[in-house]
Amino acid sequence: MSFEDLNLHPLVLKAIQKSGYTTPTPIQQSAIPELISGTDVIASAQTGTGKTAAFMLPALHHLAEPSKIRSRGPRVLVLTPTRELAEQVSNAAKNYGKYLSRMNVISILGGMPYSLQNKLLSQPVDVLVATPGRLIDHIQRGHINFSRLQMLVLDEADRMLDMGFIADVEQIASVTPKNKQTVMFSATLNVAIEKIAERLLKSPKRIQIASQKERLNNIEQRLHYVDNLTHKNKLLDHVLRDETLKQAIVFTATKRDADLLADNLYARGHTAAALHGDMNQRERNRTLTRLRKGGLRILVATDVAARGIDISDITHVINFDLPKFAEDYVHRIGRTGRAGAAGIAVSFATHKDGLHLKRIERFTGHSIASHIVPGLEPSFKPNQRTNGFKKSTAPAHQKRKNSIAAYGKRQEFNPNFQRLSRASRSPSNKRSFKTNM
Repeated sequence: MSFEDLNLHPLVLKAIQKSGYTTPTPIQQSAIPELISGTDVIASAQTGTGKTAAFMLPALHHLAEPSKIRSRGPRVLVLTPTRELAEQVSNAAKNYGKYLSRMNVISILGGMPYSLQNKLLSQPVDVLVATPGRLIDHIQRGHINFSRLQMLVLDEADRMLDMGFIADVEQIASVTPKNKQTVMFSATLNVAIEKIAERLLKSPKRIQIASQKERLNNIEQRLHYVDNLTHKNKLLDHVLRDETLKQAIVFTATKRDADLLADNLYARGHTAAALHGDMNQRERNRTLTRLRKGGLRILVATDVAARGIDISDITHVINFDLPKFAEDYVHRIGRTGRAGAAGIAVSFATHKDGLHLKRIERFTGHSIASHIVPGLEPSFKPNQRTNGFKKSTAPAHQKRKNSIAAYGKRQEFNPNFQRLSRASRSPSNKRSFKTNM
């Protein structure tokens, strides 16, 4: 099948051909005809499968015809969880719609000055790409008229759910026309996403492209067990000095860790920089531009900041810290192996991460092979089948008996065991932690 077979508007086809694309991807083949027909769609597709074009091409196809409603408001609204993904979608819309007359694409994002955004919204808008929180600010100020909105797109709905944006999304949807077309793209279709779709979509067509297992076939996954932070840093330095590594994204758990690690790598002679949510939009754009132009070899990022990065030269993704959720593992390593290219995903784990690793393997359908670098071996020897945990072969009743016996020994050894346990659980003894995403 070619793009010509999808019955897209000639000016949209011209832009596709100019971009060098000839054959639509599976998600594009399935979604574009449905969206051209006006059907609501809920689709599951992994990153790197061409999903942005899958909804943007039919949206532009409709925009080729003038609106029957006189208004300055947008005709297509795309909601994304992060600023980086919003910029990616905006650039795609501008590229695919460059031959359409008077096509105006704008982005409304956190971190941008309100004065600039007010100026952009005062002009006629065709495609509006926004993050939910900032868009609600403008809606409440009466800056946006949705009377001629034809299509609402929820991109990476699962991520918006994880980030707590769904209430904002539903609030935005409630002020849009009821006869609009609604499109939802999500990497996974779980119960929570299905419930959201029931509330926002009308008899949607369901499309599911590529399971997690199929999507990861072109990415080699490696696991390195580490003893401590020093050991982890030495292994990271070893991986980054691989001559086959063109560009890499290193994922950390917190923004503070991203800054510290980027500074550490820079001091070691690597061209590295951090990307996280505390940076203003100008700093983030500058860093991503350096990465795209090849002036930056290593990007150290948090999950939120790296969402939506699509750069073909990223050959390696490194999980310096394992993600909290298995779904985030898939999104992370999906930054490499783009458009069918090969990629390498390296994860560091301690001996305490065995259960977490098994959840990731169960979710992806892939077993992550453990690797050892000569001279940087971990001090412990993990059981390969159980990812670091020795599996007990005792019957269930014997395990219970052993557990009861152990409990009795603790009481015998420490008569105040129960009293101390209750005291340790009192509010005054609880430690507080500050989360830094």
